[in-house]
Amino acid sequence: MICPNCQKEIADHSNFCYNCGARLIAGAPAPPAYAAPAAKRLTRSTANKKIAGVCGGLAEYFDLDPTLVRIVWLLLVLFAGTGVLAYLILWIALPPAPARIAANSVTVTP
Repeated sequence: MICPNCQKEIADHSNFCYNCGARLIAGAPAPPAYAAPAAKRLTRSTANKKIAGVCGGLAEYFDLDPTLVRIVWLLLVLFAGTGVLAYLILWIALPPAPARIAANSVTVTP
């Protein structure tokens, strides 16, 4: 099954997309096969960040594990020495990703 929101493959009979958190309606029609996937933008992650979200944003853009990106970045800092400067440039240049509303968040009205 394909999520109609993020166009990623998910398990059949899922209630929520585990990639984007969108609620899936049972029996809803599948998106058309000819629909182009949403354009990817390189942004800083607001959900998966340790310092500024640069590694999390790179991991989301390239569909990688954020821990792997952080380890590669640490190796660039230790051995090449250019990792710190590149991180600072990306921290300034990349816009933050739009905040996502959690699928399981509940609003309580008094």
